[in-house]
Amino acid sequence: MDIELRKNIDWVGYVDWTVRDFHSFNTKRGATYNAYLVRDEKTALIDTVKTPFAERLLKNVSALTDLEKVDYVICNHAEPDHAGSLPEIMEALPKAVLVCDKKCEAALGRYFDTSKWKFQIVADGESLSLGKRTLQFILTPMLHWPESMFTYVPEEKLLFSMDGFGQHVASSARFDDEVDMAQVMEEAKAYYANIIMPFGKQVAATLEKAASLDIDMIATSHGVIWRSHLDTIINAYKDWLVCKPTAKVLVIFDSMWDSTGQMARAIIEGASMPGVEVKLIHVRKSSLTAIATEVLDAATVAFGSSTLHRGMMPMMGAVLTYFKGLRPSGKAGFAFGSYGWGKGAPEAIHVSLEEMGWEVMREPIKAQYRPSPEVLDTCREAGAMLAEKAKTLAAR
Repeated sequence: MDIELRKNIDWVGYVDWTVRDFHSFNTKRGATYNAYLVRDEKTALIDTVKTPFAERLLKNVSALTDLEKVDYVICNHAEPDHAGSLPEIMEALPKAVLVCDKKCEAALGRYFDTSKWKFQIVADGESLSLGKRTLQFILTPMLHWPESMFTYVPEEKLLFSMDGFGQHVASSARFDDEVDMAQVMEEAKAYYANIIMPFGKQVAATLEKAASLDIDMIATSHGVIWRSHLDTIINAYKDWLVCKPTAKVLVIFDSMWDSTGQMARAIIEGASMPGVEVKLIHVRKSSLTAIATEVLDAATVAFGSSTLHRGMMPMMGAVLTYFKGLRPSGKAGFAFGSYGWGKGAPEAIHVSLEEMGWEVMREPIKAQYRPSPEVLDTCREAGAMLAEKAKTLAAR
């Protein structure tokens, strides 16, 4: 392994090729846990890895320097995918001081027995000299945990951005210009939609801080390192943080005996017009990860479900619960669905849309048992309304 970012700054992390479920995030392309070693007059390890991969990290570090020579371990984030191996790492690095902010120290103390660790607590803007290089610490609370921070090396114009700008991609290549950018941006969008989206205000504040720095490389904690397409990912974040809509209509549904499915296809039929992208998503044939990614830049969405036990189908309930947490903004839509002897699903979806703060475009469209031709005509009309609204929102 020899992956050099700058002279004496190296990647020492782990590629997790086979992981497919990352706390319910669907990682269809695997993941990486990126850690970095900075060697100067003093040596610093920037972040660590998940617990099972501690031995691999130590082997990577020891290939570059004696473990006894590591002076600092920088913990930018206490989440276990980055800090889970710290007990083993701190034991293996006898002189290392753990550098983090105050909230991170408290979080680590709740995960581990840190009583024997040596801590150096840093504040926003504080710096640590390694010799010819300096580590500057930039607190980024709620991106995406309260204790999160960036580490910046001004002499190298290098930003260690923790979870910011990350993607779940397993690859033998480490840099953005060595991989398929379409795939990387697809995964960066999924990462933002499913992890970062609730924290738009914090993202805006972080981008403002980053704008004041001279950066020509962003070393993330997941996925590829950005060195050739910085403008691409930063501009994408600017759009994503406001859920900037495109002229895209989604119809997201679940159905028992295809009555709601018929309604969904009629809405899609009505929404299909020039200049508008339309997608039909069956929730049990997709994933929460994929659905959230599609919703991030959709302008309008119709949600439909058959009625089950006076409520919506379980996976539709899961989707809407997930969205209540992610809080996608600036969307418009409506509810639809079928029922038998007892109503419930369309009404429950309608309430969920109101609770999310979306613009609810109409009352729910409902069909008892099978949708009549009149109901299907109403669905087509509502689909056309979704498409026109999508064009309007995208043009703002």
